[in-house]
Amino acid sequence: MKYNIQAFNSEVEYYTKKLKGKVNEKVVFVILDLKQTNAFYSIAPLSRAIHNLGGDLHVMVIDDNNTNLEILKDIWYVYDDWTRRKLNTKKVKSLKAFVSSVNKRTKTETFRDIFKGPDLILKAEEKGFSGTVELDFKNRWHKRYRWKEVLETASRIWKEGYDLKKGERAGISFVLVPAEEKIELPLEDYLDSFSIAMAMALSAKKLKANLRFGASSDRFSLLAKPVRTADLITTLRGCELSKDVDEEVFKKYKEFSGLLGIDKMDHSQAGFGIHAKGYYGKHFFGDYIGYPSLDKKTRWSSPGQLMLKDRYEPQTALEKRDPMMRYAVTETLPLDIFIETCNLDYDKLRKRSIKIRDIFNKCDKIRVIGEKVGHYRTDFTVSLVSKDGKRRLFTAQDSDVRTIIDREYYEKTKIKAGAYANFPSGETFVTPDSIHGMMIGDVVINIDRSYVIPEKSPIIVEFLGNRYKVLKASKNIKAAMVRERNEARQKINDIEKNQSLPKEIIKIYKKNFWNIGEFAVNTNPKAKLCDYLIVNEKIARMIHVALGLGFEPDRKTMYHWDIVVNAPKQKLDIYGIDKNKKVHPVLQKGEFVA
Repeated sequence: MKYNIQAFNSEVEYYTKKLKGKVNEKVVFVILDLKQTNAFYSIAPLSRAIHNLGGDLHVMVIDDNNTNLEILKDIWYVYDDWTRRKLNTKKVKSLKAFVSSVNKRTKTETFRDIFKGPDLILKAEEKGFSGTVELDFKNRWHKRYRWKEVLETASRIWKEGYDLKKGERAGISFVLVPAEEKIELPLEDYLDSFSIAMAMALSAKKLKANLRFGASSDRFSLLAKPVRTADLITTLRGCELSKDVDEEVFKKYKEFSGLLGIDKMDHSQAGFGIHAKGYYGKHFFGDYIGYPSLDKKTRWSSPGQLMLKDRYEPQTALEKRDPMMRYAVTETLPLDIFIETCNLDYDKLRKRSIKIRDIFNKCDKIRVIGEKVGHYRTDFTVSLVSKDGKRRLFTAQDSDVRTIIDREYYEKTKIKAGAYANFPSGETFVTPDSIHGMMIGDVVINIDRSYVIPEKSPIIVEFLGNRYKVLKASKNIKAAMVRERNEARQKINDIEKNQSLPKEIIKIYKKNFWNIGEFAVNTNPKAKLCDYLIVNEKIARMIHVALGLGFEPDRKTMYHWDIVVNAPKQKLDIYGIDKNKKVHPVLQKGEFVA
């Protein structure tokens, strides 16, 4: 452990004693300035304490712009006027009308709750947090580790991955430390993610970007309620984008927005998210009503989807508005792995991926054949051309969010979709038309989090064209699959019941529920085996296949599980076959020949 874990546990104990009996089932809202690094690193033990005590935490790191915070404060004040002070001001009447229209539309009475302010508000001052309670900063646990290299890596991501410009709005979301009973990833990795987040923030500031920076408590079910204050921000952002739609709910919202100046709310143009085990939760407004396009030809489940307009969303082709942001993700990676896999020459990495992409795009099918492992063998065929002649094309831009619009996709389709990437990067991938055969998954799978696949219990998957069957998997991985599939199915049923998405999109979700969504060859020469999918699915010479959602509008569903296969270990031969039956090798016995 590179950090002082004894100090961390002592600091958790301090916050626990101070907050015991005050935060259970309550929302704690913390405000701090980017320059207050002592306050920022104190969030790690503070979040562990709050989560251990059954509370929620929402952190907002203020840079030069605090417009969004002021809007929230105004709304919380109006809610208090309504519920506590029993006033009937113009703003209160407008909020009541908006809530009433949502209640009528959804046939529920719960929507009002998200407008309630936090139960405790803490603001970082010179030596501690001040507000509902007084708390000292506790950051003795933290020490800088390879700090210069972490900053170099962050800077390279912003420059070569995003091409971040002066004055652009950059957003960073980081991960809080969960309760002891919920943590299934190494504590040190959560603590490392605080350094990654701070390095990304400082590097963005050095490039003179305008920063949005924050975090809120994760949920461990797709169906759980999100943190109340975070869900309010999400709802406001989505309603702002749809307030000119001719529906009663949005008419009432527009009146409320005008009175409180919510139109001043801003959003990130370049987003970077750190993810761990967990979810945002069930977004009420998105699941019950949805966010329509201005011409009402389609609807979105979240404002994030609408702003990104990702290439695999069925709504993207119908939404006339351009994408508003580009976005990339990482996981709670150890700092050593973050540096080694992300601090590289992105131009060279893209060229390698593009070379493999171009080989496969000449082919009609891909053969993947390995040596026998126990009673099974990886042996499957990826079909790229459908019976009606439609071709599925590989893409290689998983490190490129240098423009808001996905340039490669636009060149192919003339559709303006938003750019999306991973860091670390390095793969060329396709949504298969179909896959037949069998696969041995022996590295890692990502379900609700990354699960390392036990050596003696690999995942055996049979591919049946446009359906898969898991023949074998370890007990905990099988249980996670069943749990997430059930929750995904319930989410689709709820959306269908509430008619918050068009019927044709719900049909796509259902049709693809058991489909195979992705086949990819990994190309990052610096990525090495670890516990995280986002790294392992980039290790050069390995491959991965995803169950569920695909990266095409007609292959959308509610989950996407990447399974990584150790091609060198299984000595895989991978080659494309073109329409003239000519063979184009990419891997032989697990080694690149392309």
